[in-house]
Amino acid sequence: MAQPPRRTHKRRESVLRRRIWGAAFILAVCAGVTPVTAAQAAPARPKPLSLERLFDNRAVSDDTRPGEADFDGAGSSLSAQDLTAAGWTPGRTMEIDRARIGWPRTAGYGPDNVRANGQSVRVSGRGDALAFLVAGTGGDATGSGVVRYADGSRSTYRLTAPDWRSGPLATKSVALPHRNTPYGQVAEKTRLYAVTVPVRKGRQISSVDLPRASGGALHVFGLSVRAATSGWTGSWSASPAGYTAVGPWADRTIRLVVHTSTGGPKVRIRLENTFAATPVRIGSASVAVQGAGAAALGKPVPLTFRGSPGAQLPAGGQVFSDPVDFEVPENANLLVSFHLPEPVTAAPVHSQAIQRSYVSTMGDHATEADGSSFSSTISYWPLLTGVDVGGGPGSVVLLGDSITDGVKSTLDANHRWPNVLATRLLAQSDVPHYGVLNEGISANRVVADRYPGDGLSTDTGGVSALHRLDRDVFAQTSAKTVVVFQGVNDVRWGASAAQVEAGLREIVTRAHARGLKVIGATITPCEGEALCTAAANEQREAINSFVRSPGSGFDGFLDFDAVVRDPAHPARMLPAYDSGDHLHPGDPGLKALADSIDLNVLRP
Repeated sequence: MAQPPRRTHKRRESVLRRRIWGAAFILAVCAGVTPVTAAQAAPARPKPLSLERLFDNRAVSDDTRPGEADFDGAGSSLSAQDLTAAGWTPGRTMEIDRARIGWPRTAGYGPDNVRANGQSVRVSGRGDALAFLVAGTGGDATGSGVVRYADGSRSTYRLTAPDWRSGPLATKSVALPHRNTPYGQVAEKTRLYAVTVPVRKGRQISSVDLPRASGGALHVFGLSVRAATSGWTGSWSASPAGYTAVGPWADRTIRLVVHTSTGGPKVRIRLENTFAATPVRIGSASVAVQGAGAAALGKPVPLTFRGSPGAQLPAGGQVFSDPVDFEVPENANLLVSFHLPEPVTAAPVHSQAIQRSYVSTMGDHATEADGSSFSSTISYWPLLTGVDVGGGPGSVVLLGDSITDGVKSTLDANHRWPNVLATRLLAQSDVPHYGVLNEGISANRVVADRYPGDGLSTDTGGVSALHRLDRDVFAQTSAKTVVVFQGVNDVRWGASAAQVEAGLREIVTRAHARGLKVIGATITPCEGEALCTAAANEQREAINSFVRSPGSGFDGFLDFDAVVRDPAHPARMLPAYDSGDHLHPGDPGLKALADSIDLNVLRP
């Protein structure tokens, strides 16, 4: 039998290389230097792979076969049936906090997540943040990773995945009612989280190195680049403040009245199912300029969602309508209508609309100009959280409580101080006509949740400013500057100045990391209101001293305290500005706040 040719020349080269390396090693040792091999000198980075190819753990099991998944190393898993009931179906791409994140196609029958340990993930795009869909097991999991850009540069990020069983409900994307175990189902809430981290805006991302986590195990289900907002300005917004019983509505059309700040030639709306456990279906939607009451000036313009007349909002998800040519007037009332074809008994709401809106008789009346089908009124905004206009210079976000929300201002009059500020911006030409986004929530606090963030509740004080910062500020359309005017509810309910100051510092730090300018506002006086005790006032004054100080970290401050206080009695509001409850300014006081602002401070 013929023998294969012997590769003696290659063997000789190999022997020669070993002799050269051996000689170099002896010389290096003699010189007192530890030699480095070629492999050690230039370790090869693993080739980035798609996230799905890195999946090494199964988190989701069918209720009939719970032993097939082991999310936490102890045999527990998420319920596939619970996820489907929430609208989280395999392969679905969901919008959460302006990011589009895919839920794994393999959820329920195969590996569906990766335990982060420095793996290199192939990711492409330009944007303002990375969006991760995550959960921790064995405790909260934290670690640092690397973003690599096409130009060869890189940046680092820090990511925390709250524990799937004990993490805060206030920041979860979805909570499920059960935990599957090999021994049966347990009635215990499980959670998944969408977390964003900043990246270098405008740079093309080529890959992402996942963190090497400490604490618990950090599981990643989805990862995407959140595109920076381009060509849009936020004109109106409202924060989800709670999840309450509504209606019930079945085959009804909701017609909401909202007031624009800046205008533009195109429009889109944003609907959100925040805090929810079940999906909501939108059958159709439209936009129009308000005439009188529920009647429109002209026929409402139909809206679409990715080309369809309607959309389904999964629990915790949002949806933007497609852009439509529609001349949005500045400083005017719009009618945003949407048909709910299926029963809706609870919804996320903004409770203090200070504006009457409308609910129809049965049927889809979204495109009717005549308001006669709208037979009842509501005083809150369900589901709708934003109206954007085409073009424009970007938006100013006002993060606040009931004073920003407009409590005690005149119903249907748009006398909130954010409305007055928007009118001032429109009436001058020195500063761009920024959109003004009102993210005030009545009863809201900086460091404590009023509403826990999950489940049906009558409390609509919202989750804390810290817990809603990503959604209500960073994810807002074209946000450039944020004004923070909060703290009175914290001190009224016993928080110390130190606690509030720590919360404000965190807001500043996180906002600066996103490239936002941050303006603080001093807390207005409230002596005479039941909870505004002398002790609370002492803490209020300490916080105000902090806001005014250079060490606060704010890029500037608005001295609202000085604007409305009684010079003869600084712990009280001037009677001319007091609505009568000693806590909330009335229309004249709200106007004084807005009129006191140097508009140049809003420039980014």
